[in-house]
Amino acid sequence: MSMKRRVLALAAMLAAGSPVAVRAHAFLDHAVPPVGGTVGAAPKEVRLYFNEAVEPLFSGVELAGGAGQAIATTPAAIAPGDRTQLILPLPPLQPGKYRVRWHVVSVDTHRTEGDFTFEIRP
Repeated sequence: MSMKRRVLALAAMLAAGSPVAVRAHAFLDHAVPPVGGTVGAAPKEVRLYFNEAVEPLFSGVELAGGAGQAIATTPAAIAPGDRTQLILPLPPLQPGKYRVRWHVVSVDTHRTEGDFTFEIRP
């Protein structure tokens, strides 16, 4: 094998073992309020925790009420000092069921998305 092919083969093996190659996407690990959970008081924010850092310019979170109506919020932002968390500030919410829809682009440029519900009970 030529020296050039050896170098290319070594580079390919190193890339395959790198952390970037192992972490292909940012997936939702958990959220507060909890995914599918019920809370006794209206939260002031939704906090999404991902398994790897996300790019804030290409990521977002939306909130809808139980009937599917969009609820106006300020844009989600990265938590200070932790790029694995997105925080969506919430307006005052009434008791009821809510759906959170999210999409993120991880630092390795892969996009993931999902949604979940939570409920506020009086």
